[in-house]
Formats: sequence, structure tokens, C-alpha cells
Amino acid sequence: MAHTHVEGIPAAEAGASRSYRNYVLFILTLVYAFNFIDRQIIGILSPFIKADLGLDDAQLGWLKGIYFALLYTVMGIPIAWLADRYSRVNIIAISLTLWSGFTAASGLAANYMQLAIARIGVGIGEAGGSPPSHSIISDLFPKEKRAGALAIYSLGIPFGVMLAFFASAFFLQGGSADWRTVMYSVGIPGVLLAILLKLTVKEPARTVSLPSADDANKPSVKSSLKMLLKIPTWWGMALGISFGSFGNYAISTWVIDYYVRAFAGLDITQLLIVFGIINGTAYALGVWLGGYIADRWGKHNKKAYALLPAIALIIGVPAFYASLQVQDLWLSVGLMALLLFTSGSYLGPSFAMAQTLAPINVRAMSTALFFFVLNIIALGGGPTLTGIISQALVPSLGETEALRQALIYLVVPYALSIAVFLWTSTKIVKDWEMAEARGL
Repeated sequence: MAHTHVEGIPAAEAGASRSYRNYVLFILTLVYAFNFIDRQIIGILSPFIKADLGLDDAQLGWLKGIYFALLYTVMGIPIAWLADRYSRVNIIAISLTLWSGFTAASGLAANYMQLAIARIGVGIGEAGGSPPSHSIISDLFPKEKRAGALAIYSLGIPFGVMLAFFASAFFLQGGSADWRTVMYSVGIPGVLLAILLKLTVKEPARTVSLPSADDANKPSVKSSLKMLLKIPTWWGMALGISFGSFGNYAISTWVIDYYVRAFAGLDITQLLIVFGIINGTAYALGVWLGGYIADRWGKHNKKAYALLPAIALIIGVPAFYASLQVQDLWLSVGLMALLLFTSGSYLGPSFAMAQTLAPINVRAMSTALFFFVLNIIALGGGPTLTGIISQALVPSLGETEALRQALIYLVVPYALSIAVFLWTSTKIVKDWEMAEARGL
């Protein structure tokens, strides 16, 4: 089918050298890393912010979760609509400047309300990061290489988290600096990266060039929604990644609080460096392998894109449960690392499905919808509910045991994630064939 062939080799590829494509992928991955530095930093600095501003676990949960997630998710849809029509490079550059500026401004917060407003600002800015980036990557890479390219892009998550841990360890060592200095130090470089992006990355041509007269016929937000929401695999991958990430976001924002409480007298700087290394190695390797294995296995069996995440979590979740039971700090951290390694595997396959199953002219919208579902459930729910449950249990269990119990409950969303991925594996072949039949 000639039309399918157009999809196989994007128009943009003709005018873009491999080195330039890889450069764009590198810059977008770096932007994504800053996205995660700025959203992760509050979880790492949580014990210090709690002590400085006198906050309880429920207040911290709101800061780590819903305050950031709500406008982040709501703004994602209109920004994606813009990204399907206007310069994606400009949208990303403006968004990066916004969220980095608000992160730096977080360091100026004198009370809970000011910090909450800054977190909302970070969320609004970060909404403009991923949907346009996914769309650009899909126009630069053919579909058989897309899971791999999007898995590399997803490495921005572990590397961003790693850099957030390292920056915190560097500035907090010896007790000479406070959490505010860390906020300034990670916020300001993001603004410089936005300038580099704007100066060196050109807006790529869309995969299928539509004549300008066609603009009026582009699907409305409503019809785009209808089109995507009829695809069972799209929903399955969205909910699978959402339930898994519910656990991951909760852990990533509460794990430092847990270890500080559960293991009195630990060296916080050493712990931050170790977690930075784990995120940059075990988690990053899991993310990369997830995309690589899914693409290789997926050539022979399309079910791979859903089966791989399910199998990986079946290994990782018991390790996580055990990590909360053991009394040895480094054994616990090692078991936590095994969960991070296995849970990274769903990112590449899930994002690839969001792109591959979506018609070309609603790709950014597909990713925005994907993130809408993912972030309302995972980013809004995980850290927030864990904080609320922990605070509710504090009177009866004390701060340490309350947080441990709240984290143990995360086994439930992980189990849901495994079940949904297994269900999705039964739908994926048919939906893939329908996407191919559309020639999109």
C-alpha cells in the first residue's frame, strides 16, 4: 500500500541526516530530564521542607501530587491541540522556560501557600513538554524505530531523577546549604537549555504534508477524542502505565522520607548519591531494554508490547514488598532498585502504542490524552493518597510505621497494572491491524 509506505519513511527524514535526528532526540531527552529534575526535586528535599515549614504528610502529599498534576494534565490537551497546528519547537522552549523559572521561584517560598503556587506554575509549564516532543520524534523516526526512539526519550526520566538526587547531594553535603539553594541550582540551567533548543532545533515537516486548505478539515478535539477512545489497546496501555506509575510516583516522592524515618542516623548525602546512581543505571537500563526488547519481540508477536510490562512487574512488585519488610538499609535499597529496573520497561512500549495507533494528525493529541489519564491517576493520585493515608495512620502507628503501611498499600495499583497489561495483550493484534488498514 503506497500510503502505508509514506508512514514508514517520514517526509522529514529525507531532509534530516541521521546525526541531526539523533541530536534533536538528545536535546529533547535533555529537556525531558529537566522536566523530571523539576518535578522530582520536591520529593528529594521533602524531609528538609517538612522541617523548615512545619508541614505534615498530608500537606506534603498535596504538594508532591495533585497541586502539580492538576493543571499539568488539564493544560496538556490545549497545548497538544496547538502542537498539532503550530511550531512545536517554540511551544517546548516557552514551556521549559516557564517550569524552570517556577522551580527556581520555589526556593523563595516563605510558607506553604507560596510553595503550592510555585508547584502549580511548574505543572503548567511542564504540560508543554512531552506531547510536542513525542510528535517531533514521530516525524523524525520511522514507525519500526519509534519504540526505540521514544524509549531513549524516556531515559530523560531516570537521568532527570538521577541529576536531581546528585544536585541535592552536592548542595546539601556538610549541611552548609539548604533546600532553597537546590531549587535555584536546578531551575536556572533549564532556562539556558530553552535558549539552546530554540537556536539549534528546526521545526520538522509533518509526516504527511497536508495542503493548507486541509486545515479546516483537521479533526476537532472532540472527534480526535472519539477516534482514540474507541481503541481498546490505547486504553489498556494508558491504564496499565497509569496504575504502574501510581506506585512509582508515590515511591519516588516518599522513599527518602521513608528511609530517613526508618533508619535513624543514616548518611543522607550517601543515600541521595546511591539513589541517583540506581536511577541512572538500573532504572535507565530498564527503560532502554523495555523499548529494545518490545521492538525485537514485537516483530514476531505484537502482544509483546503489553506482555513485557506485565512480566517485568510480576518480578518487580514482590521485590518492592520485601524492601519494606527487611531491617537492613542496603538490602532494602537493593530490592527497591529491582522494582525500578523492572518498572522502567513499560514506558517505551506504552508511548509507542500511543503514537502507532493514533492517526498522524492527532499524534500530539494522543500523547496528551495518554498523559491526561496517566497523570490524573498516577501523578495526582500516587504521592497525594500516600501522604493522606500516612497522615491518617500517624496517630495510631507513629510517623515511621504510618508511612511504611501507606507504601505497602501500593501493591494494589501494581497488581491492577499487571492485570490490565495482560488483558491488553489479547486486544493488541486486532487494533494494530486496524491502524495499518487506515494506512496511518
